[in-house]
Amino acid sequence: QLQLVESGGGLVQSGGSLRLSCAATGFTLAYYGLAWYRQAPGKEREGVACISSSGGSTNYSESVKGRFTISRDNAKRTVYLQMNSLKPEDTAVYYCAAVYSQIVQAYCGKGTLYDYWGQGTQVTVSS
Repeated sequence: QLQLVESGGGLVQSGGSLRLSCAATGFTLAYYGLAWYRQAPGKEREGVACISSSGGSTNYSESVKGRFTISRDNAKRTVYLQMNSLKPEDTAVYYCAAVYSQIVQAYCGKGTLYDYWGQGTQVTVSS
């Protein structure tokens, strides 16, 4: 079956860095657009970053622009989220998501178009 599994979350102090990974199984990742979302308790799910199937287009939320970088390695069937200059407000459960798409431009939206989701990994940033 199709599956996405996140890893790399943990506890980090403000200003630190983490790299999240999401490994895909059961399908060819090159055919899918990918995204990272996050959700904090009591808040709506937020699109953090997304990348087109070709890897040629990326998009970021204003809150993380300049600090986070999304990338993909189709051969390794993995999508990454490099997070730098972390802030306490970045604390959330982070999810990766995938959708079958060959659209050139990356689009995150609210996540309703993404079909496959991982279980999430907790990121906690201390003050």
